[in-house]
Amino acid sequence: MAVASFYRRVLPSPPAIEFPSPEGKRLFCEALQDGTMEGFFKLISHFQTQSEPAFCGLASLSMVLNALAIDPRRKWKGPWRWYDETMLDCCEPLEKVKAEGITFGKVACLAQCAGAKVEAFRTNQCNIDDFRHNVIKCSSSEDCHLIASYSRKPLKQTGIGHFSPIGGYHAESDMVLILDVARFKYPPHWVPLALLWEAMDTIDNATGHRRGFMLISGYVKAPSLLYTLNCRDETWLSIAKYLINDVPILLKSEDLKSASQVLYRVLKSLPACAGDFIKQFLEVRSRDEDGSTLSNEEKERLALKGEILKQVHETVLFRYVTDILSSSITNGNLKEDIATVCCQGAGLLPGVSVCRTGIGFKGTSVTCVKADNDNPTAISGTSISGGNEQGINILVPASASVAESTCSSTFDAPVMVHSASNDAITVLLLALPASTWSGVKDANLLVEIQGLFSTENLANPLQNEVLHLRQQFYFLRRCADEETSDDLKFPVYP
Repeated sequence: MAVASFYRRVLPSPPAIEFPSPEGKRLFCEALQDGTMEGFFKLISHFQTQSEPAFCGLASLSMVLNALAIDPRRKWKGPWRWYDETMLDCCEPLEKVKAEGITFGKVACLAQCAGAKVEAFRTNQCNIDDFRHNVIKCSSSEDCHLIASYSRKPLKQTGIGHFSPIGGYHAESDMVLILDVARFKYPPHWVPLALLWEAMDTIDNATGHRRGFMLISGYVKAPSLLYTLNCRDETWLSIAKYLINDVPILLKSEDLKSASQVLYRVLKSLPACAGDFIKQFLEVRSRDEDGSTLSNEEKERLALKGEILKQVHETVLFRYVTDILSSSITNGNLKEDIATVCCQGAGLLPGVSVCRTGIGFKGTSVTCVKADNDNPTAISGTSISGGNEQGINILVPASASVAESTCSSTFDAPVMVHSASNDAITVLLLALPASTWSGVKDANLLVEIQGLFSTENLANPLQNEVLHLRQQFYFLRRCADEETSDDLKFPVYP
């Protein structure tokens, strides 16, 4: 059956005013004079059209992330690191977003996972004056941008829910400029701020909660360099439930006398999929690229990652975890970790398509790509997906406290050149909130446990990693609770 096609839509005016119209140009010039178009130029430099009808949230976010010059830390195409919609898949599978769209909370989650600072507000958490204040704040700065989540109906536009960045503010008329990412449908346009507030103050039927807006800005430096939480697979919910809800009850129900007993009890019942919850940022590049040397930038990143691993290994907690977890488990996870990295990165290489269960490896070995410390810093292999094969190198950090391996080692030998489960589990435990250990009955033991998990004495690079993961954990929990809670304020943990 033939489906009708459309070439754009006529923008309902009023209430909207087309940006390129004489009136739209006048509003722009006056707002520019007033200093409330400062954020416009960075945004317009990265303005993009959503590539799918349901990708408005992803397009808005990738546009803002690029405007803020946030490095995705993985390749987009060729040698280039750049955000587009296909890069934003850590909180929701792209196929699901393509079919169903994405919720307000998941867009906030994606922004945080991408390394941005996020402040998200539903309309029941603030008022129109708060919204106006934040619009002016972002419109007067190049370092903060606002994405609105709203219903099109109050604007007399076709469609239902939509996301778009706000490009500027005209004070005299109290109007905002919407940089509509559905450019195939409507051009950028000015609308009354009060009407946009009304459009945001509507219920999203997918969650039963109100829409809102989020402020997105960048950090002075990347909040996380080595670790991230992986929530694409729903199994992470069982891990989060265990760590946050079950562990305090578990500890309260038993008479534990030492820190090792506490950790043994926690790790003994840890879900088998826990290793999938925390992952490394590992860089994947085609072997067609020059694999014999590393750039200065790559050397610096690998050196800092190696230093973070060294700091993990120097913690008392790592020694406890290592004693409890068998070395066979640690070594056995290396293949799985590398496979997971390539499921995330292989699709960025020409000719290799991403299929979550269809990417594999053969002939994988440690190769002699060298950094200044002369330790092996790449794992070389062949990615296999849908019948396509491609040689790749995965850059990995080396740590002085990890056993060195020789070039051309295979996975049949105990190759240990990057963070395995001991490191990851240690960092994951450090990232848990202090309330996790509140069930410990013995007062002296509780003090010891609190000291063991304190972030105050961690070296700065590791402390930044842990605090970022703690905040990311909180974001994920709030997003998971989205259907049962209106609270999507995301405080920054100290």
